[in-house]
Amino acid sequence: MKAAINLLSAALALAACSGNGPADGDRSAPTFDAIEEGEAVYFTGTEPFWSGEVVEDTVRYATPEDQDGSDVAVSRFAGLGGVSWSGEFDGQAFDLSITEGKCSDGMSDRNYPFVATLSVRGETRRGCAWTDARAFTGAEMP
Repeated sequence: MKAAINLLSAALALAACSGNGPADGDRSAPTFDAIEEGEAVYFTGTEPFWSGEVVEDTVRYATPEDQDGSDVAVSRFAGLGGVSWSGEFDGQAFDLSITEGKCSDGMSDRNYPFVATLSVRGETRRGCAWTDARAFTGAEMP
């Protein structure tokens, strides 16, 4: 039940973020397709630092305390304004949402094509994301 509520919340958040939702109940609008199913997604954020990648149905989530990262089994949902992956991490909800939009990490000269919102351990974190098909621009990562 908890997973269903988290998935519904993520779906509603993605639809609300789009600003381009279907009008007058038109449910024929296409779902977000800027990131193909199965395409690897990379994400990063600061304050506190966090990063990772999504590959298929697994998110590898890393922090300075866990630099190798931990794997989180997730389910993918493509909404109208973005895509999300939901699962459970350390017994709590784990929700990663990616929406299209210009993004800067605030600490480098990189610009990213996607905005990442992560809900983990009861906190909401904001960061940036990219894929191989839509890479960041600017300085390469060390």
